[in-house]
Amino acid sequence: MRTFLAVCGSLFALSTLSAQQPTPSPDLKSVATSADVAAIVERLKSQPAQPLRTSPLLQLPPYNANIEYRTAVATAAIHDTEAELFYVIDGSGTFVIGGQLVDAQRTNAENSTGKSVTGGMSRKVSKGDVMLVPQGTVHWFSAIDGSITLMSMHLPRK
Repeated sequence: MRTFLAVCGSLFALSTLSAQQPTPSPDLKSVATSADVAAIVERLKSQPAQPLRTSPLLQLPPYNANIEYRTAVATAAIHDTEAELFYVIDGSGTFVIGGQLVDAQRTNAENSTGKSVTGGMSRKVSKGDVMLVPQGTVHWFSAIDGSITLMSMHLPRK
C-alpha cells in the first residue's frame, strides 16, 4: 500500500509541475491514506455486481484518480485527449494495449469504447504493476482473474 501511495504522490507532483498548474486550494482532496483506499475498495465490493465499479479517490483539477474494482471483462476504450495511468492494487488480469476497437462507438467528444480489441499487445498484470496508456491509444482488460483492483488516473494534455 505504501508503494501505491508513493506512486500517487509522485505522479501528482510531477503532473502538477509539468502542467504548471496554479497552487491548489487547501480544501481540495489531494492525499488519501491506505485506510481511505481500503474503505473505498470495501464499498465498491459491496455494490451490486457489475463488471466495473469505480469511485473517486483524489481530485486535483484537471487530474482525477479513481479506484476501480473489476470482476469481469468490460468495454475497451480510447481517450483522445488524455493519457491514463493504472496501478494494480490487488488481483490480476490480462491488459491489452494498442490495436483497434471492435464495434467502436463514440461515447462523447473525447472518448470511444468498443466490445473488444483486435491486434493489440496482451500482457498479464498483477499486484504492484503499473501501466501507462498514451492518449489516443486503445486499451482493455481482456481477462480478469477473479477480480482486480486498480488506481486509475487520467492525465489530460491541455
